[in-house]
Amino acid sequence: MVDFKMEEFVVYPAHGVGKIMAIETQEVAETQLEMFVVFFEKDKLTLKVPTSKAVEVGMRPLSSREVIEKAIGTLKGKARVKRAMWSRRAKEYEDKIYSGDLVSIAEVVRDLHRGEDKEQSYSERQLYEAALERLTREMAVVDGLEEQIAQERVDEVLDGRGKAA
Repeated sequence: MVDFKMEEFVVYPAHGVGKIMAIETQEVAETQLEMFVVFFEKDKLTLKVPTSKAVEVGMRPLSSREVIEKAIGTLKGKARVKRAMWSRRAKEYEDKIYSGDLVSIAEVVRDLHRGEDKEQSYSERQLYEAALERLTREMAVVDGLEEQIAQERVDEVLDGRGKAA
């Protein structure tokens, strides 16, 4: 059982980084339920998560510094693109993004990253941007940075991959 607190940043797999704004009790079907009220600034979304189900639905604390470093290490690796049909790969990428696991999200960013000169389909771009946003938002909160600075750091790592050889 993870003990989440007011004003704490958390990661909810389907939405990314949010902040616990309140812990309130709500009556549902004549039962009192304690709920975390989580606000996602970027999406202007408020979500109520039963405290007893938070871990079960995948809500977790922010990644540790070690996990951030592991994700950056993943970005430095060579892209792994399977030969499977795009629909199957897209589903795998989506599953990784919505897993909430930062290293898995970094794998999607690494695998779908294209330099400025390479074409990318619309669906590839959508998945790439979703994964990149999740990664940079969590990095920014953990490191106490503006999101734009975290984005620049990720871009530097990705752009530097081919040059280090």
